[in-house]
This record gives sequence, structure tokens and C-alpha cells, in this order.
Amino acid sequence: MNKIEIKFNATLENEAVIRNTIGLFAATINCTIEDIIDIKTIVSEAVSNAIIHGYEQDKEKEVLVTGILNDNELIIIVKDDGVGIDNIAEAIRVNYSSKNRSGLGFTIIKSLSDDLQIKSKKDMGTKLIIKKILTIKGQ
Repeated sequence: MNKIEIKFNATLENEAVIRNTIGLFAATINCTIEDIIDIKTIVSEAVSNAIIHGYEQDKEKEVLVTGILNDNELIIIVKDDGVGIDNIAEAIRVNYSSKNRSGLGFTIIKSLSDDLQIKSKKDMGTKLIIKKILTIKGQ
């Protein structure tokens, strides 16, 4: 098992850094380019949700991203202590958005991952636990 944790200010400028960092972390096990592209998209959507919806772009707040590699399984945990999600079933519905956005974030994450768990409490934040099975090149 290998683990990385990154805590950063909730600003959209940091999203690209975190997306690329987790992509590089996964690349250490020689997974496919397709998997890395999926991982970067997953992280981008999850981190953007935390910044935009969880913290309403309050740059003083912090998001925590954890990556755990265990053989060919990657677990990505994205946690904020923001506003939380009132109704998870509604939030994961295609095209639902509380901020006049596309409403596809959770749909994209679900379609590119092998498992998505959402844990959230009103005014206490949200934690996404995302599992992705990686394909190792040459196997």
C-alpha cells in the first residue's frame, strides 16, 4: 500500500495541481494512459465540487485529498468541511446543480470510477470515497 495526502486552499487555481499530482501518483504503478486521463477527470470534478459547492470558493477554507494505491486499486478521498449536501439522491441526479452549472459532476465521477460513496452532513461537509481499478500496462 502507498498513500499520499494533500491539503490545499479551496481555490480553483489549485485544482489543476491536485489533478496532476494524483494522476502522477497513479502512474507510479505503470497504469494505462486511459486510466490516468480518467483519474484526472475524476479528481477535477470532485475537487471543483468541494471548492464551488462545499466552500462557495472561500479561499480561506481547505480541501483534503487522499490517494491510496493498493496493488491495482486506487482510492481517492476528497473531503471538505463545508456546507454539506442536503439531499444526496437529488445531488447525484443528472443535470442537478445548486449553482447554475451543468450538474454533471457526480455523473462523470460515477461513470469513470468503479465505486463512489458520498458521505455528507448539513453544515459539516462532504466526503467522497472513489474507487478506481487500474489496468497495469503489459498485464
